[in-house]
Formats: sequence, C-alpha cells, structure tokens
Amino acid sequence: MTTGNGNVNGAQAKGALDGVRVLDLGRYQAGPRCGLMFARMGADVIKVEALTGDESRSNGPRVRGQSAYWVQYNSGKRSLSINLRTDEGKEVLRDLVKVSDVLIQNFRPGTIAAMGFGYDELKKLNKRIVMVNVSAYGQYGPYKDRVGFDTIGQAMSGLMSLTGPPEGDPTVLPFPLIDRITSLHATIGALGALYERQFSGEGQAIDVCLADTGFTTCEIPLSAYLGAGIVPERQGNGDGVTNAYKTKDGHVYLAGASSDNIFPRMADTIGHSEWKEDPRWQDRTGRSEDSGEIEAALIKWFGERTTDEAEETLNAASIPSAPVNDIPHAAMSKHLKEREVMVEVPDPIAGTIHVTGKIIKFSRSDVPVGSTPTVGQHNDEIMRDLLGKSDDEIARLRSAGVLR
Repeated sequence: MTTGNGNVNGAQAKGALDGVRVLDLGRYQAGPRCGLMFARMGADVIKVEALTGDESRSNGPRVRGQSAYWVQYNSGKRSLSINLRTDEGKEVLRDLVKVSDVLIQNFRPGTIAAMGFGYDELKKLNKRIVMVNVSAYGQYGPYKDRVGFDTIGQAMSGLMSLTGPPEGDPTVLPFPLIDRITSLHATIGALGALYERQFSGEGQAIDVCLADTGFTTCEIPLSAYLGAGIVPERQGNGDGVTNAYKTKDGHVYLAGASSDNIFPRMADTIGHSEWKEDPRWQDRTGRSEDSGEIEAALIKWFGERTTDEAEETLNAASIPSAPVNDIPHAAMSKHLKEREVMVEVPDPIAGTIHVTGKIIKFSRSDVPVGSTPTVGQHNDEIMRDLLGKSDDEIARLRSAGVLR
C-alpha cells in the first residue's frame, strides 16, 4: 500500500490505516464524511476539489469566517484543487488513481463514468483500487436517476412518519442522520473490500445510498408490518414510563425503566417500593399499558428536583437517565471534553476551531485529528512528491488553468 501519515495539531502520528491513500471526490456530507473516517484512522486522504474549492466551503454557520460545516467533514485531509474539465486535469487524476487505494465519489449515478472515471476505467489504471459510490438512490434501481439529500431518506423510509409528537405532523430530524449512517456504511464497505483485496489481489466497487440507509433505520417496524401487518404509531418522546420529564430547571430523559431489571430499582429510588408487588406491573407490557399512575408519580418526583439532582440520583441507582441538554450545555459536557469527541485544532481562517475528534479509540493506534486545508493547499507537494512533477511543470499546469 501507499504511504501517508496523519497529523495531530502539527505532530506526526501513525494511525491504524497508515499506508492507505484515499482520493476523496465527495461533496457535502455522506461522501466526505467517509473520507473523514479514513483520515481519522490515519489514511492519507486527498480532497480533490474544483479550482474555486468545494461549494460546501461556503455553508454556514461560520466561526470567525470559517465554515463550521466544512471543517467537520474535511479536517485532516490534503487539498488538491484541479480542473477536471481539462484533459490534463483528468490525466493528473488518472495518475493519482494508479498510486491510491480508494476513490470516493457521490455524484449522481452516471456522472463519474461520463467524466471517464467509472469503475471499469479505474480498474484498468489500478486493478487494486476500491471505488466507493455514494448516491441518493443507488447505482441501480427504480429511482437511480433522481437527486436527493438526507431528508429524502428520512421521508421515503417511513422514519419521518414516526418522529414528532403523537398528534402532530411528521417531523424531520434536526441533523443529517441518513448522511451519517450512509457514510459509515461506505467506510465499512471500503474496509471490507481492502481486506478482501489481500486475498484476491483486486479491488471492487461499493454502492451505498441514502434511500437504503433510510429503510435500515426502520428495519424493525418494516419487518413487523411485512410479517404481521402491524402499523406503528408515533410515540413522541417515549412510550409509557420511558420519556422526558420536566424538572425544576430543565428536563431529564428516563430510558429503559420498564425493563424487569430496572423497574424495581426505579420503584425503590422514587419511594414506591410497593410497585414491585403490584400485579398490574409484573411485566413490561403491563407497565407500558397501565402507566398513568406510574407516570403521575414520576412527573411529581422529577418536578421536585433539579436536573442535576434527578439524573445523579437515578444514575447512582443504575437507572439510565441523562439531562436533556441544549447545545450550550452539551458543549460543556465533561464527556465531550475527556473523550475528545470534539477537538480544537489550528485553522487557517478562524485561528482555531473545534472539529470532530477521536470518535474511535484504538488501544495502540493513534487517531489523527488535523486542521482543514485551504483550497489547493497541497497542490505542489502532491504533484511533486506523488507524481514526480517538476516545479516548471507544476507552474505550467497552473498557468494553463489546470491547477489553482
């Protein structure tokens, strides 16, 4: 495999995928976040973007002029800004394919082939290349030619119909769940292909899409309907005693309290030990269906306590619960800081900015978390070090409008 090290605030670090090179032609989230996962595991990820940069560089919100959106999906990568509408630009990409392990793209199906970089062409250049294709509806299927975003996956899969209050309208999630899961499917598929390549000597193409991901989020209710005709109802924040309860200064979410193991502990903790012997509540179904009395007691118990008092008391008794944080409180979470989920890194525009951090922990390998590149920041070193181009040739390509 090729060689590439990650970067942690300027220091060289060896990750689990040190030696893997990835060409990231992705845009927005689902494709680029797959590239981000490779970067966090130590791969050398080259962000291939237009001469003016990826359009999502302009997405808000902004932190001291820098896009907080852009950095989450592209920190730790190297930027190559190149004009792929030119023959010479395409030749540069072909040369990079020859010395790379993975290529990620999320154009509409057929676009990458029309550019001359479909999988059939890529494997002629490098039979070991793994191609990751991310799209809205897949490389084949009844809707493959349609465009789509995260929310389309939420809508068509049934997920949106199950979110929101029971008497309200279907509600879109406030974050791109479908994009995120699709990027993980893409990453896992690519890693599987890299593993299989060790035995076959050949790469292969991966096909993941937002629509498939949306349906997997509803796999349980879909199975129940297809097998038994069961149509689920919207539950809002919970079902039965599982819910978000109002405290003196906020809310606490109580989870799993109907289970056989947790219910007795909850009964003791909130001062209702008699519930453990009540014949109505000897199984989970009874606790869920006949929860009015229990919920009334829980509403009273939570209402007499602060958020901190309630969740600390419950967790001390091994009852799953957590404060319902707003973003300012979530940003100050001790877990967020100690687990390095978000890490502050140097930034060429903002000075410093927080990016997705060490979201996977390895016992030996490092998890490189680097800064976000400016447009074409690594053009010269990629052209010179990987492709052997001279300074004069690089200057010529730049003057010809092939490189930034």
